[in-house]
Amino acid sequence: MYQFVMGKVTGFKEFDRKTEPYRPVKLRIQDYGEIFTDTHNVAHLQEQGARCMDCGVPFCQSNEGCPVDNLIPEWNDLVYHDKWQAALVRLHKTNNFPEFTGRVCPAPCEGSCVLG
Repeated sequence: MYQFVMGKVTGFKEFDRKTEPYRPVKLRIQDYGEIFTDTHNVAHLQEQGARCMDCGVPFCQSNEGCPVDNLIPEWNDLVYHDKWQAALVRLHKTNNFPEFTGRVCPAPCEGSCVLG
């Protein structure tokens, strides 16, 4: 059992928000590949997970945040600590289809975050 203890509470100060760029539309409409150009670099994902600041009032999980009630701070912390299997288990507690929703999610959690 994983004890949730945020490991990088200053990550939001140290790391800028970086998103993976989209592939050009002209290329995307010709195939069913990923929309992103990058290959989901693990170090990049962990750095972005470290930006979660353990705010104490996770608006990302409010009515204006995640519509499927994902446990976002806990999941981000597991990703940051390279505990991918535990992150998947945590995600499956609230989301039966993360492989689908992760591709179509407009990320309302980010807009509801106090960092937003």
